[in-house]
Amino acid sequence: MSLTLEIVTPEARVYSDTIDTVVIPTLDGEVGILPGHIPLLTQIEHGELRVTKGTTTTFLAVGGGFAQVSGDKVSVLAEHAITEEKIDEHAVETAQKRAEQAIREAKNLDPNEFEHLQGMIRFAGTQLALKRRRR
Repeated sequence: MSLTLEIVTPEARVYSDTIDTVVIPTLDGEVGILPGHIPLLTQIEHGELRVTKGTTTTFLAVGGGFAQVSGDKVSVLAEHAITEEKIDEHAVETAQKRAEQAIREAKNLDPNEFEHLQGMIRFAGTQLALKRRRR
């Protein structure tokens, strides 16, 4: 038996394949999903999502959103998601520094903008941790 996994963001479909298992970072900790899992709807935390297919494990950085398990289908709707091989460390570091600087220099930052910048910083940290751990 296998699972169908689809990961989408507002910008694109990031991942879609038939897999063996997936481990999703949630607000309550990591949740491992195997074929036959009970129905589930959970909120995703910034972190590392691991996909196993055969002997291959694929790593993705995800941030925010929800995951739904229904039958043998896992749907992840994330604010941000990127596969490990597409992470550009230099670009991520630059974006993280810009967001940190914008927060430091802001006088009357709109709460929504502040939350957006904090989310960018958390997702950048998630990407860098994933990329650097695999060296």
